[in-house]
Amino acid sequence: MDGHDTASTQPEGHGRTLKARAIDEVRRFVILFIYLWILFGLFVLNERIVLQQRQIDFAAHGFAVINALVLAKVMLVAEDLNLGHWLDRRPLIYPILQDSLLFALLFIGFHVVEHVIIGLFKGEALKASVPYIGGGGWAGVLCVAVIFFFALMPYFALRNINRALGPGRLGALLFGTGAGAQPDR
Repeated sequence: MDGHDTASTQPEGHGRTLKARAIDEVRRFVILFIYLWILFGLFVLNERIVLQQRQIDFAAHGFAVINALVLAKVMLVAEDLNLGHWLDRRPLIYPILQDSLLFALLFIGFHVVEHVIIGLFKGEALKASVPYIGGGGWAGVLCVAVIFFFALMPYFALRNINRALGPGRLGALLFGTGAGAQPDR
């Protein structure tokens, strides 16, 4: 990419490539973490308000941070698997909807597995460890899945639009930095 094709500069160019990839991975993780932290924080805030209305004490403030950290990493690994690569040549709405649905289901599945593992470590029966999602039952799970689906859509929309525009273009359009800051009108 930088013209480092000679044998004498290959290790140095390779080191920069690894460093650039590491920086990109950290940047992606931080963006995902912040997005998920805000999303999960809103879920916690909503749950707190609902429970306070019923005079039930609620103190799970660490939920948003811990789950955002863990699920951001899970999301990066799942993104790197590129399960929807066959949709890359289709209109952007297809990968946006597919990724939103896939990750909504992944988050719910991860939440269930997390609670089952914690319950089993505490010595609870498997049935007692399965969390009540959205109030329990299939209707509750479906409700939470729909909320996650729509909550994840802006992230995947921006990610796919950024990919379609090319490196740096979306940031330039949104924040007015670098080349392409002023779109043609």
